[in-house]
Amino acid sequence: MTVVMSEQRFEELVSDALDLIPPELARAIDNVVVLIEPRDPEDPHLLGLYHGIALTERDIDYGGSLPDTVTIYREAILDICAGEDEVVEEVAITVIHEIAHYFGIDEDRLHELGWG
Repeated sequence: MTVVMSEQRFEELVSDALDLIPPELARAIDNVVVLIEPRDPEDPHLLGLYHGIALTERDIDYGGSLPDTVTIYREAILDICAGEDEVVEEVAITVIHEIAHYFGIDEDRLHELGWG
C-alpha cells in the first residue's frame, strides 16, 4: 500500500537524511545536486540514482563539469513503505546509498555495509 505524504514532508526527510552524513564527509561533497523526482521513467521501481563522476574517478579534466546528481524517487519509495516510519528509514538508506556512489563505493560494498 502506498504511503500518502506531501512533497514538502518528503523533502524534509531527504534533508534530514543528508544531515546524517558525517560532517567530515559532507565537507568533501562538491559539485553535487540532490533532486527529488516522482519516478525514474525507465525504471519506475528505482528508489534513487547517482549520475556523475565518482570522486575516486575524477582527474584533472573534471574541472568545469556539470554537477553530479543524486535523484531520489519519491513515489517509488512511498510505494514500498507501509507507514511514515518506514519512509523515514528508506529515505535515509537511499540518500546514503546514492551519496556513497559519489565517494566511489560500489553496490557490493554497500550491501556488505548494510546500505544495500
